[in-house]
Amino acid sequence: MKKGLKLLLSAAFALSIAGCANGSSNDDKTIKIGATAIPHAEILNDVVKDELEKEGYTLEVTEFTDYVTPNTSLEDGDLDANYFQHKPYLDDYNKNNSTDLVSAAAIHYEPFGLYSTTIKSLDELKDGDKIAVPNDATNEARALLLLQDNGVIKLKKDASLSATKNDIVENPKNLDITEIEAAQLPRSINNVAIAAINGNYAVEAGLKVSDAIAVEAKDSLAAETYANIVAVRPDNKDSEKIKALVSALQSDKVKSFIDEKYQGAVVAVF
Repeated sequence: MKKGLKLLLSAAFALSIAGCANGSSNDDKTIKIGATAIPHAEILNDVVKDELEKEGYTLEVTEFTDYVTPNTSLEDGDLDANYFQHKPYLDDYNKNNSTDLVSAAAIHYEPFGLYSTTIKSLDELKDGDKIAVPNDATNEARALLLLQDNGVIKLKKDASLSATKNDIVENPKNLDITEIEAAQLPRSINNVAIAAINGNYAVEAGLKVSDAIAVEAKDSLAAETYANIVAVRPDNKDSEKIKALVSALQSDKVKSFIDEKYQGAVVAVF
């Protein structure tokens, strides 16, 4: 009897340890989050980590350089949350990968801009010039909408947030719209007339909003739609540590840091 009881207790202890190892423990005080470097990981490391430490939590930040791995790592349970994307991108990812990741909160908005090293005005575009846009569905639509808002092209009326270059109905200067992976856009800027660059990658490359030929208006459809979120799995959305994470990210200290650090390239939405 005693030997059997010891075996049962040992097995239970082993299962308990395994549960903690794979992140299933509800009282775990470590928060594992994935993020792209700027501004997301910067905000987390420079401000949020200290705020969470005051609440008894340890924040572990893993930096990613792409827009896919943070979601696969979250879905696989290697992360508790990620912070790098907007809701339309997450919705598109879920649709294409049969996942059900959800938003826990919206944190900031990054104005999308048109950048160039060769021209200073859209009026200077020449026939056949090449324009680089992101190759992922939601961000390509965002870039095309910005081009449309500035009179460069015209899209089908029903294209909106799902627009691709196939939805262009008017292209007076026969511009060559080239799709490039979002993270590579800043590197392409010298090889094209214009690059439509996501705010975080623009900041990371040392580009300033004030240098952009055109930027999304604060009252544009994109500005209302593309706030960057904290993504989580449905099963931990209401957990105490996710609540603590969101509270720290939506603190006055984070808002002040964003305003002072990024000078309009990143805008808090809380």
